[in-house]
Amino acid sequence: MNLMDKEKRYNTLNRFLRYKYGTKVFKIPLNGGFTCPNKDGTKRTGGCIYCSPSGSGDFAGDKTLPLSSQFQIVKKRMHDKWSRGYYIVYFQANTNTYDRVGRLKKLYEEALSLDQKIVGMNIATRCDALNDEIYDLLDYFNDKTDLTIELGLQTINAKTSKLINRGHDLACFDQAVNELNKRNIDCVVHIINGLPYETKTDMINTVKHINSLPVSGIKIHLLHIMKKTALYDLYKKTNFHVLTLDEYVDIVCDQLERLNPNIIIHRLTGDAPKKLLVAPMYSLKKFVVMNEIDKEMRRRDAYQGDNLNQ
Repeated sequence: MNLMDKEKRYNTLNRFLRYKYGTKVFKIPLNGGFTCPNKDGTKRTGGCIYCSPSGSGDFAGDKTLPLSSQFQIVKKRMHDKWSRGYYIVYFQANTNTYDRVGRLKKLYEEALSLDQKIVGMNIATRCDALNDEIYDLLDYFNDKTDLTIELGLQTINAKTSKLINRGHDLACFDQAVNELNKRNIDCVVHIINGLPYETKTDMINTVKHINSLPVSGIKIHLLHIMKKTALYDLYKKTNFHVLTLDEYVDIVCDQLERLNPNIIIHRLTGDAPKKLLVAPMYSLKKFVVMNEIDKEMRRRDAYQGDNLNQ
């Protein structure tokens, strides 16, 4: 749905949710204690090279706590800023469809029962952690709530994908998106700008490929180099180029101009724990990065989708 935010010049998630629900909507990250097929040897070991010691979702809930406690902690924090709103429960850390269907069903049902103001559920997972049985389960929950599946793609460059130990190919990802679309399940794709040795053209091509798929949203991440990761080891060994702030802003704005204007922008940068972050340090100033992107879009007098066919 094209609800272009004229101030932001792109289709923001905040504007979309306010239009849909008529109020502020909070995402409440939950940790279901999942692992990952790219870590336990099912696909590969070690995980993606940028993955932190705690796994993806560094700001997700504490897996040692019940879901109800995790929910209440984040809910209180949100209401310290905003007095009211609805909630989307978000299974964020690691691969959140990677378990027995029975446990998944129980966990998802528990999450949806935590508060009467829960209007949706987001589940972050991998394309190679989906199968017919899981699709049927997701279809079941899609009838119960506003369900969104978040899938990591990161890049369409096969050489880069191998380097970062992604563990699946592009065909696997495309198939998963199309299977979700058959069931009318919204899909948000994650990509990373600044992966080792990628060019600006590589990053633009990833967005162009996303335009060819039935996705509803996108999360654009800035590559973070963190301590205790294989990516950090590679960085120390090769000193590969890390995007400057100006380079990152330029690439994101070029991507936005080429992105289907109906795709909702869920994220334009990312977070990393300060104690683990090695580079780029400007990423700690998240709102500075966002403001620079907005300033550049205004300077160009550009909007999402302006150069869709370029």
